[in-house]
Amino acid sequence: MFKRMKSSKYFLLLILIWIINPTQAQIKHYDFNILAYGGIGFGVMENDSDPNYNMNSNSADILLKYRVTQKLGIATGIGLNELSGDGFNINGNFHHERKLLKIPLLAILDYTISDHFSIIPNLGVYANYIFEDEYRFLNSTHKNIFEEWNFGAQLGVGLIFELYTNFHLGFNYGLQYDLSKFSSSNKQLIINDKQKLGRMNSLGIVLVMEL
Repeated sequence: MFKRMKSSKYFLLLILIWIINPTQAQIKHYDFNILAYGGIGFGVMENDSDPNYNMNSNSADILLKYRVTQKLGIATGIGLNELSGDGFNINGNFHHERKLLKIPLLAILDYTISDHFSIIPNLGVYANYIFEDEYRFLNSTHKNIFEEWNFGAQLGVGLIFELYTNFHLGFNYGLQYDLSKFSSSNKQLIINDKQKLGRMNSLGIVLVMEL
C-alpha cells in the first residue's frame, strides 16, 4: 500500500514537471506593453421606438497589456469615444453629440510574421459610461437625457511595424457592438426611449511600446 502511494506521488510529480517545462520553454519573458489606439469610424444608433440614425465616431484608447505567454496577452485601460450624428423623432430633426468613457478588457494575440512585422488581433468586452450627452433641436437643447452604463463586445486586428527597438507603429481595424442599452432618465418628454450603438466600424493607427 505504501509503495503504491509513493509511486503515485512520483507519477504526479512527473506530470507536473511535464506541464511546467514546455510552458517555460514557450515563454521568453513576462512583460508589460503600452498600446495606444486612435481612430475614426461610424455606427448606427439603434432605438427601441424612434428611428435609427447614423453616428460618426472619433475614439482613442490607451491600454496596459500583460504578456501571459509568448503570443497571448491580457489588456485593460481607458478610452474616450466622441459620437456625433443627425436624427429625427416626433419632435423634429436634431443633432446629437455624445461623449463616452470606455473601459475595455481584451485578449490580444501577437503573431510575428518577420523581424519587423507583426499581426495583433484582439477580442474582448467593454463598459461605456456617458459623461456628456446633448440633443440640439431647432429651438431647444437638451442635455443628459440618457444615463448610466452599458456593455458590449469588440474585436479588431492590427498590422504593426517595428520602427525602433521596442517601438511599433501600424494600422488597426475595429468592430464593436453594444450588448445592453442605455435608458432615458425618468420624466423625459422630448426623448423617452432605450438605445444602443450597433455595428460601429473604425479605422486608425496603433502604437505599441514594449516596457
